[in-house]
Amino acid sequence: MRPLTETETQTLFSKLANYMGPFIKNLIAPPDSNPSTDQTRMSFRLGNQNRVYYCSEYLANLSTCVARENLLSVGTCLGKFTKTGKFRLHITSLNVIAPHARYKLWVKQNGVMPFLYGGNIVKAHVGRWSEDCPEHQGVVVLGMDDMPLGFGVVARSTAEARRLEPTGIVCFRQADVGEYLREEDTLFTTT
Repeated sequence: MRPLTETETQTLFSKLANYMGPFIKNLIAPPDSNPSTDQTRMSFRLGNQNRVYYCSEYLANLSTCVARENLLSVGTCLGKFTKTGKFRLHITSLNVIAPHARYKLWVKQNGVMPFLYGGNIVKAHVGRWSEDCPEHQGVVVLGMDDMPLGFGVVARSTAEARRLEPTGIVCFRQADVGEYLREEDTLFTTT
């Protein structure tokens, strides 16, 4: 595990800022933490197969004692860098992104299963959404009971989506919790 380079950090933060906005600063130093301790200070580390992990500084320092080929994971896997240098978020990052999300979209009960099976969200399935959400903005998708279901990118701004017909696509799916079952063989593998 090694710290991210400057370009990797910029790529990661630009992707996370698309979903979290100004709340991204809460990832590095949580608001309730004491800055003098490494136990609560968080960091990003690059592991096997270009996967980025989010963990405490203390845990990252302890992981240096383990050989790289023997270390499977440290902390929470946020995603991975592609061969072209872009960053792709994994569903495992949902617990990190959801509490700090700037824009949210709530799905009605009848739209939960189509979303969890890998479909996009249509207007008829939207219960409510954050106001003033611009087009192509990252959103966290929640059930009506505020349970995080995944994340996506809105196809239209909030004002345009209100005028859409019920079958019009409002949000393109990026990841959903159904991936834990659909991709269980490849989600956590190291080969």
